[in-house]
Amino acid sequence: MTSPAARVALELTADLPVTELEDLYRDLHRHPELSLREHRTAATLAGRLTGAGFEVAEGVGGTGVAGVLRNGDGPVVLVRADMDALPVTEDTGLPYASATDGVMHACGHDLHVTWLAGAAQALAAGRETWNGTLLVVGQPAEETGGGAARMVADGLYERFGRPDVLLGQHAVPGPAGLYPHAPGLIMSASTDVDIVVHGRGGHGSRPEATVDPVVTAAYLVTRLQTVVSREIAAGESAVLTVGRIEAGSRPNIIPAEARIALNLRTRSEAVRQRMLAAVRRIAHGECLAAGCPREPEVTIAATFPMTVNDAGTDATVAAVHGEVFGAGTVPDPGPVMGSEDFPELALGSIPYAYWLVTTTPAEVWEQAPGDTLPEKLAAVPSNHSPHFAPDLSTVAPGVRTLVSGALALLSVT
Repeated sequence: MTSPAARVALELTADLPVTELEDLYRDLHRHPELSLREHRTAATLAGRLTGAGFEVAEGVGGTGVAGVLRNGDGPVVLVRADMDALPVTEDTGLPYASATDGVMHACGHDLHVTWLAGAAQALAAGRETWNGTLLVVGQPAEETGGGAARMVADGLYERFGRPDVLLGQHAVPGPAGLYPHAPGLIMSASTDVDIVVHGRGGHGSRPEATVDPVVTAAYLVTRLQTVVSREIAAGESAVLTVGRIEAGSRPNIIPAEARIALNLRTRSEAVRQRMLAAVRRIAHGECLAAGCPREPEVTIAATFPMTVNDAGTDATVAAVHGEVFGAGTVPDPGPVMGSEDFPELALGSIPYAYWLVTTTPAEVWEQAPGDTLPEKLAAVPSNHSPHFAPDLSTVAPGVRTLVSGALALLSVT
């Protein structure tokens, strides 16, 4: 038997303006904006919410958008989408590819905003079917971290009310048509670390008169790769990636410093602290061995918390998704190593459900080499790839996931 939430969700999304929503997605994809510069995107979302009857505020936490629809007594449900793009040069060949040089919606946030706008409109149009308060949030600066915290610090909840529950979702690679849920940990913590190695610069013909920070940085990069393999227990999950190394200006100049930026992915605070301690120890040790004139600077930069679903809330939403989309569409993938700042909206105590939506076009998935799911996942374009191109067929289902998830937690009449 179909639950009231599933039944109403199917009714409210039966006649979605799919063509219009696809046009919105193409427009957002064509005009990506980097973190805290999402002015056009925010204005577009705000206009849609205002047209649907929401009370709307712009500029929350910088470029954030909040819309509230109070519809009688009942739970306060927050539904969130992130809005920012990435400094990636697009290489999809799509007719609606990015028109902004060096910037691309390579993580699917344009799709998130489209889903959110469609769900807000559908729920507003069908407000006679539910009671409660719907708080819709277009969040800036997820990619750089801090966007969610900025909105909270800017009085999001003081102005619109503290929610009882939070909902969010993310586009990911995988055969379009799946809506993975995990009842606890679903996304890992992320920690960026910047290291500055101080050397003594000079002429490339006289290395004996210098302390070469490039060589030291090279040793550092290599030695850092042993942190996971030799210092973290085999049963733990962790990733260390050196994503940037910068030094020098000319081939014959030994520079005075080298900069390294790395990223840690962890699933427990104990492992995170152990990795940070190892990074600091190795940086200081290599610089000491090289005779650097100063100790290295090791700075923790952007951090993202672990995303841990409230089991009861996630079970409720997963159940309605199973009803709406059918058997076998809501697998449990276990935790992934990706990270989110969505939990910052929870203030450590508000329950939430966060799930994934697979978006790889069927033909791309079928043509990908490999026979197993992991083999194919490794072969198709992933988030942050210049080739990442979600299937337009996921526009309507992504709206339906948010509508049904919200209705499962609001009071359906």
